[in-house]
This record gives sequence, structure tokens and C-alpha cells, in this order.
Amino acid sequence: MSDEDVRSAATIIVLGDARVLAEGARVAGVSLDIDTVPDAQQPIPRAERPLLIDLAHCDPAEVPLGEISEAGGRFATENFRRALAMASAGEADAVCFTPFNKAAMRLVTPGYEDEIGFTAEAIGFHGVAKEFNVLEGLWNARVTSHVPLKDVASLLSRQSILDNLRLTNDALRAAGVARPRIAVAALNPHAGDNGNFGREEIEIIGPAVEDGKAEQIGCDGPFPADTVFVRARRGDFDAVLTMYHDQGQIAMKLIGFEAGVTLMGGFPFPICTAAHGTAYDIAGQGIAHPGAMRNALLLAARMAAREVAAP
Repeated sequence: MSDEDVRSAATIIVLGDARVLAEGARVAGVSLDIDTVPDAQQPIPRAERPLLIDLAHCDPAEVPLGEISEAGGRFATENFRRALAMASAGEADAVCFTPFNKAAMRLVTPGYEDEIGFTAEAIGFHGVAKEFNVLEGLWNARVTSHVPLKDVASLLSRQSILDNLRLTNDALRAAGVARPRIAVAALNPHAGDNGNFGREEIEIIGPAVEDGKAEQIGCDGPFPADTVFVRARRGDFDAVLTMYHDQGQIAMKLIGFEAGVTLMGGFPFPICTAAHGTAYDIAGQGIAHPGAMRNALLLAARMAAREVAAP
């Protein structure tokens, strides 16, 4: 862990296998500046340097490089589950995880849909949680996520949009934005063109925005999706609430693919990861960019520090 900003922002505890980390360091051509303790050691010691809890559960020789595998999915699943358990028990203030390959996760957990559902089940959470993408101070939230595009319109409701406005407003405040400004994207081209291209803006999205305003949430819209991110990026808004996954993801990844963060908001503690994928195509080449993971660690640390400091 050579980034001084990250080291000074939090005490870093890594869950994994020392052999995997050593192999990664070899590929990247770096030396490890960490302390390592066995999984059985309790309580977890305080350390000046980043600390690896060695679960000793994955021989890198058994994981095919750059391929979907059950061994890789099992490794990621166990590391994530253990990190969530630590945070849920108050032994950590936030969780960061490296990107997962969902196909590999499904080889271990059939029916695995996404990290939101996995986390809720792992910690016994029954509230509302959603993914946010964060990049250069701009946030993207979404009403629907991992669902077929053909189902999006039927899944939108005045209540679901209002619920996501509340969650977005709360997450921004938790991250230190005192008065969040949220733009709401339309579903249809040209925001429905006064009903010519669909009535969701008139009957569902617009009324939900008014409900949000009535609750003193700083929101406005619906705005045409093809221009709303232009306005948000120039500083008119802190966040854009989109109606479906790719409506916001495409815009955010075009703005900064190697720097974006995914925050899972709504859980009892911050959970962050890099917004990009597993990049199997460059595995083993030592050319992965650390920017997004660095930003994820810093966001998690900042949000955790605010929660710890809150009365």
C-alpha cells in the first residue's frame, strides 16, 4: 500500500490469501509493505501498516488466469462475506471490495444476482439499499438496476422514484454534501415530448419529483436523458437519478472509466468498489489502473469517518 493519501485516511485490513497477494505483487513488480496475521489470531491486532488477515484458502495455481472459474468465485465470495461480517459486528467501519465477476459468483452461489442482494442476505438486512456511481463529485443513482430493459417501464412507480430520491439525498448528505441537488432523468426520448412518446413523465416521474420537493429534497426534472449529464457535469447538479442501469452507466463510464466508484448506499455501513469490471482481458499483464479502487477506498474512508464522528 504505497498511496499515502489512502494510508492516512484509514487503517486498512485486507482479507484474502497471502499467496494470491504475493503473486499479484510479483506481476505488478512491487514490494509488499504490510503486516500479515493468520486467520485464527484474535483479537485482530492494531497495526501501523496495512494488515492482511491470511485466510489461506486459495492457491493461485488453482485459479486459471483471466478466466471465469469456481475457484475464483469461491475466493471472492468468502473474502466479501468475511468483510461484511466484520463490519456488521463493528470490527470495521466500512467495506471495499475489488470488482466481482457475477458468472464466477454464480458458480458458487446459484441465483446470485448482485452484490446488493448478497450483502442483504449476508448481514440480515431488510431495508432499502441501492447502487450509486460516483465520479469527480458527480453521483448517479438509478430506480431500476439489474432487470431486462423491456421490464423497466412497468417497474417504475411514483413511490419507487420518491424512495430513491430520499435514499440519494441521504447518501449525498452522508458523504458530506450539505444541500444535495438532484436531477431526475426522463424515461422516454425528449422527456416524452408532452406525451407524444410516452406518458411516464406526466403520470409517474413528474409527480414523484413534486413529492420530493414537498419533502424539501432538492430535486428537479424530469429532464431529457441525453442532456441531463451535460448539465450535471458542468455543476448544475450533484446527482442524476436515472430510470434504468445503462441510462446512467454509459454516461458515467464515458466521463471517466478509470476513476469511477460504485457505492452501495442504504446499508448500516459504507460499501464501495471500483465501477469498472474484472478486466480479465488484461489479467497478468501488470497494467491495471488503480485510480478507481483508490477513489473507492477514499470515499469509504470519508463516509465512515463522518459516521464515526456523528453524535
